[in-house]
Amino acid sequence: MYHAQAMLTTFDRYIIREIAVPFFLGMVAFTAVLLMGRFLKIADMVVAKGVPIADIARLIAYLFPSFALVTIPMAFLLAILLAFGRLSADSEIVAIKASGVSLTRLLLPVMACATLATIATAIVAIYAVPWGNTSFKGLLTRAVEQRAEVDLRERVFVDSIPGLVIYVDRFDPVRQTMTGVMIQDQRDEKAPLTIFARQGSVTVHPGERRVLLNLTGGSIHRSLEKEGYRLIQFRDYVLNVQLPQTGQGIGRNELDMSLGELRAGVGNPATGDRIRREMGLEFHRRFSTPFACFVFAIAGVPLGVQNRRSGKGGGFAVSIGLLLLYYVILSACKTLGERGLVPAVAAMWGPNIFFLALGIWFFRRAVTERPIFGGLSPIDFASSLWQRFARLWPRK
Repeated sequence: MYHAQAMLTTFDRYIIREIAVPFFLGMVAFTAVLLMGRFLKIADMVVAKGVPIADIARLIAYLFPSFALVTIPMAFLLAILLAFGRLSADSEIVAIKASGVSLTRLLLPVMACATLATIATAIVAIYAVPWGNTSFKGLLTRAVEQRAEVDLRERVFVDSIPGLVIYVDRFDPVRQTMTGVMIQDQRDEKAPLTIFARQGSVTVHPGERRVLLNLTGGSIHRSLEKEGYRLIQFRDYVLNVQLPQTGQGIGRNELDMSLGELRAGVGNPATGDRIRREMGLEFHRRFSTPFACFVFAIAGVPLGVQNRRSGKGGGFAVSIGLLLLYYVILSACKTLGERGLVPAVAAMWGPNIFFLALGIWFFRRAVTERPIFGGLSPIDFASSLWQRFARLWPRK
């Protein structure tokens, strides 16, 4: 009995190790893919806005909880399919069954890993995501406010400031100097003016969201309703420009709220129907997303065991296909919930219940040694379905 217990403990560690390695690799890969979607905006903040690298690193760090909420279940499913696909391809599953270990017993270390993944995802969803989103928006607002500037570009009419159109022939972003300046100022509709200057410089006051354009050697052309036209020559002229408060547009939404705030918002009659539905969906999402790790564990083991011919490449393809199907269904259910067609609890938990039932069916067929896809691999089965669908599609 002691040796059997020791063997099972070693066996459990072996399965957990097989899952752990592809799990961490999947976390890195999926996080990198999600980060690439933000790369262009981040690069623009560094190059165009001059935001320090230290602030960029902090912004990226604040994004990680939102990424982890998605990547932990995704990487866990990928790890299960790769691990059991490898064990099945190397006939280790056959050897394990021959030693008296059933597929149900094989599920125990997987469920232990699923428990850890669920707890980690729940902590991220309940605590880290609101903190990360709030910190990200706060730092982004401060970074933009501190880097107040006019978005000047050479030989381009810039109209980002309401009432002003600025054109410069040459602009040095390091020295903040410009030559060949033309400014159309229509902030006073009754007396619009046009300013020409040989050269000038830019002085920024970040805290006040104010920029001074120090112009040298030019003229001011003003149109007046009664007096007609006035021309003023100047040697030095300072134009005061008040920048728009871009940071004020960054407000809090349901993604930034704690569970208590979401619960209070859903129960508050003064909250609008649309906002109440969005809060309800977000409240249930923080629990349904972690539970997806258990769902993927039950569905992933039988798929990995029966995917013996495709190897790791097949496991990766199956995981991507299953994830796409899951998130397509989740997106459709969320849309129904946002429109009020189904309750929030049904919209967020519906995909989990569907995939849980599907996973139990997969597992029961695998336990009784019956093929899940009629003797075909998941990839061949999907290809067969696609061919049947293509034959039904009318051709021109």
